[in-house]
Amino acid sequence: MAPGAMTRWTTSLSEAQPVAYWLDDPGRPRPEPALTGAETCDLLVVGGGYSGLWTALIAKERDPATDVVLVEGREAGWAASGRNGGFCAASLTHGLSNGLTRWPAEIHKLEELGARNLDAIEKAVARHGIDCEFERTGEIDVATEPYQARELEEWHTELAAKGLAEGLEFLDRDAVREQVASPTFEAGLWDRRGVAMLHPAKLAWGLKRACLRLGVRIYEHTPALALKPYGAGMAVRTPYGHIRARQVALGTNIFPSLVKRVRSYTVPVYDYAMMTEPLTAGQLASIGWQNRQGLGDSANQFHYFRLSADNRILWGGYDAVYPYGGRVRAEYDDRPETYAKLAGHFFTCFPQLEGVRFTHTWGGAIDTCSRFSAFFGTAHQNKVAYAAGYTGLGVGATRFGAEVMLDLLSGERTERTELEMVRKKPLPFPPEPFAWTGIALTKWSLARADAHGGRRNLWLRTMDKLGLGFDS
Repeated sequence: MAPGAMTRWTTSLSEAQPVAYWLDDPGRPRPEPALTGAETCDLLVVGGGYSGLWTALIAKERDPATDVVLVEGREAGWAASGRNGGFCAASLTHGLSNGLTRWPAEIHKLEELGARNLDAIEKAVARHGIDCEFERTGEIDVATEPYQARELEEWHTELAAKGLAEGLEFLDRDAVREQVASPTFEAGLWDRRGVAMLHPAKLAWGLKRACLRLGVRIYEHTPALALKPYGAGMAVRTPYGHIRARQVALGTNIFPSLVKRVRSYTVPVYDYAMMTEPLTAGQLASIGWQNRQGLGDSANQFHYFRLSADNRILWGGYDAVYPYGGRVRAEYDDRPETYAKLAGHFFTCFPQLEGVRFTHTWGGAIDTCSRFSAFFGTAHQNKVAYAAGYTGLGVGATRFGAEVMLDLLSGERTERTELEMVRKKPLPFPPEPFAWTGIALTKWSLARADAHGGRRNLWLRTMDKLGLGFDS
């Protein structure tokens, strides 16, 4: 990369605020007061992100008489739920490829459940009047290399043969550039109905308001410090009090689980994104994008990008950073060297937008597990349920996870709890230094595959055979 180009591209970052665009909103709701003293309830939900909010909301919708309390360590939606790209996908398996590799016998059922789940989210948004800029635009997987274009076309053919291509359309070079004009696009696979775009923080805030209207008692700035059995139920200690509950649902995701044996199943991987200023009419016309689909490229180190309601472009991905020891720390939320790299990639993709400036840059931790999609379970004689490991596709899948947790707590056998995906766990991550070494070697190998026509080296092929290969 020429020094002059780097200087030109990094100039676009000179006024960017290091804060998540979605959370930088004057309409952000005031936090609820912290818990002081003692509380009792039927169901305690720990975590005020999507996972916890959907669990509390659905619990009240299933049975309005259920007494539900939700506690959040900071503010609802402040972590991954308010920092993601706003891609709300039907897939429950982190993409069809990952699902087909891991659960081929039940992939049709998983796809059906995922489609129903996305429909249910759209209905809930309307029913509760949640103004989260929900748009059922679909998403295009974009090839930026000739070998990726061939692979996309072959993949579409394979899916059609398996009866899994409904709603998918292969776009050749001319067709994909007709949708979005980039000189880097070689082909695309458009999932027309399986993905919606939304404002992620407004979804979390809207779910919070809906919970409050239904009678959920929410306490923010109330971290859950310890969990233990108490009589016929459970007790959770908080800084200024405690809660006794008949049952507990844990939606803490990347933060250390109150069930300690679950902690080895997830690691934090930091992801970074940037938001441009609003595009002018002329700038928007220069790139087309009239159908407003979400976009993601097909490389192992991939970018995801989309339009906001006011025609900004969110541009994120590529760098995935695992901190040694798996610690979640605020200082990891900002990474200028990644923003500089992403700016260069942005203007390579859209050279016609030269001169556009970025207004926000931010990062956040993704709860990653070794199978790249959520896992579920219970503890303390089925009085506690948990769901975690969404690996960046939790905007939609967390609602499904909430239903699974409530099914598990009820003791019911449902179409969800019968799934192999729900019944079985991923492999846990090894302790350090093995976790860091393995993740670093995988990242290096994926980058090498991108640079060598997609060819996977011995390490990646071994990971594939062990069920640890990342291919979605």
